[in-house]
Amino acid sequence: MTQGAHRSPGRRTVLGAAVLGSAALSAGAGATAAQAHGRPPGAHPRLPVPTVIAHRGASGYRPEHTLGSYQLALDMGADVIEQDLVPTKDGHLVCRHENDITGTTDVADHPEFASRRTTKTVDGTVLTGWFTEDFTLAELKTLRAKERIPGIRQENTVYDGRWAIPTFEEVLRWAEKEGRRRGRPVWLYVETKHPTYFRKLGLALEEPLARLLRRYGRHGADSPTFLQSFEPTSMRRMAKLVSTPRVVLLWTADDRPWDFRETGDPRTVADLITPEGLKWIASYAQGIGPLLDLVVPKDKDGKLGRPTTLVRDAHARGLVLHPYTLRNENSFLPSDFRRGTDPAAYGDVFGAYQAYFATGIDGIFTDQPDTGLLAAADFRAAR
Repeated sequence: MTQGAHRSPGRRTVLGAAVLGSAALSAGAGATAAQAHGRPPGAHPRLPVPTVIAHRGASGYRPEHTLGSYQLALDMGADVIEQDLVPTKDGHLVCRHENDITGTTDVADHPEFASRRTTKTVDGTVLTGWFTEDFTLAELKTLRAKERIPGIRQENTVYDGRWAIPTFEEVLRWAEKEGRRRGRPVWLYVETKHPTYFRKLGLALEEPLARLLRRYGRHGADSPTFLQSFEPTSMRRMAKLVSTPRVVLLWTADDRPWDFRETGDPRTVADLITPEGLKWIASYAQGIGPLLDLVVPKDKDGKLGRPTTLVRDAHARGLVLHPYTLRNENSFLPSDFRRGTDPAAYGDVFGAYQAYFATGIDGIFTDQPDTGLLAAADFRAAR
């Protein structure tokens, strides 16, 4: 999910003003209006609100984008499970957060691939490593996944090497099997990564993705699936191929989507979150996935400030809001919800959830879906 550069459970807190903090208490008219009707305007009728979305699976407990991470998220009860898609050299779609697989696989330990190490510029960022587009699927299947941030998630490293890189079709088959076993569909949240970059390489993402969605019956407007991208052009292209619900991801306010840079479109994220920009998004998409800071900015000390009007403005245009990403570890939390000085220790994540939920968002991406589900239950019970 994250755009741009790569970058023991806490105690449960008591709901109330002390937990919600100033950000929650000042959520504003947008949250009030949405909650008064019991269901935010943008919410999907078959999903609970707030919706808990497993970010790259249960990536707080297993190496991300592995069948182990997806299975654990489903077993924990996550409402939706996310996949990021990148292509192989021979055109297969595989689940990796980035096409640079240096930090998420054991590729560096394979002498037969030493010559594949190279330097590339991906969406303006210079990267040196190994990239999926330089490997066939058969070659990628010889690699094993590993923990991306072992310094923060040392416990996850025990699972290094346990799982291979899954193809998206394997995930679709897994979801079909688990859906039959459980008697209800497994919801997926699918991101096209660097679509302009790959289209230039002759490895377009949208058309093969659409073919797979049609093959597995996830191409309709009522499909238990969301599509997402940081490039609006990708979602506009998908709108012509399938009716699957679409979400535009939004990074920092000063960011300019890469497809806009390529085409000379001067707009930034700040332009897209205005009423006019949101109206434009609503013409081809059903939701937005904003960085949490666009919903509740932080002050100079990293503490939560006063919520923006984004929730109200997006809901007024019928758009669902699924911001990203809330994690349990101190290093990822707003400073007013950190506890102690260990960046890998868990902070007051339950308090942070309540502050964000109080703004009226429809759901949230999280690396620890079990924590998110408890927080969502707390929030619904308090209402």
